[in-house]
Amino acid sequence: MFTGIIEELGTVQSVAAGRLRVRCSTVLSDATEGASIAVNGVCLTAVGLEPGSFAADLAPETLLRSNLGDLRAGSRVNLERPLAPTGRLSGHIVQGHVDGTGEFVALEALGGENWWLRIRVPAELDRFLVYKGSIAIDGVSLTVASIESGVVSVTIIPHTYRNTTLAGYRPGARVNVECDVLAKHVEKLLRKLDTKSALTVEDLRENGY
Repeated sequence: MFTGIIEELGTVQSVAAGRLRVRCSTVLSDATEGASIAVNGVCLTAVGLEPGSFAADLAPETLLRSNLGDLRAGSRVNLERPLAPTGRLSGHIVQGHVDGTGEFVALEALGGENWWLRIRVPAELDRFLVYKGSIAIDGVSLTVASIESGVVSVTIIPHTYRNTTLAGYRPGARVNVECDVLAKHVEKLLRKLDTKSALTVEDLRENGY
């Protein structure tokens, strides 16, 4: 489990034959072979550990659901280690299981080094998103400030702007989106409820009223 609080910006060293290698330092301080590291919000298994870098294999499902297939040598990526049992949940519960990719629409200056980020999300994810709810974009824990016509907007504070990849995208770029896992569980439970349809005027007429 992750929290969406990015620890380090890594740099892609290479992408070839379904394997990604990332240059970094902080997230390697206690890494062991087989450890989990979130890359742009995707939980990957670190292998081939070397001083200053690690590798991870990209499964077909990962390439389908995320933007990791768009990465090239030199790309910057958000990195986070799993939450330790004694750590603080500073962001929100992030599984590292990306639900899909959204389209980067714009990043507009608000003043005071704050920014307004707009992301167009897939229609099938809309039911999991609520005003003031949590969302992870490229692994960054953010709060939904607006939802309008399929576009989710969030405020980017100066620290997030300087220490994540979100400042480096151009319109049309793909970003990873993970919805709040609690919203997904609630939605599934509600779908299973045996609720009756609401009484309509047509129903009354059919029954002689």
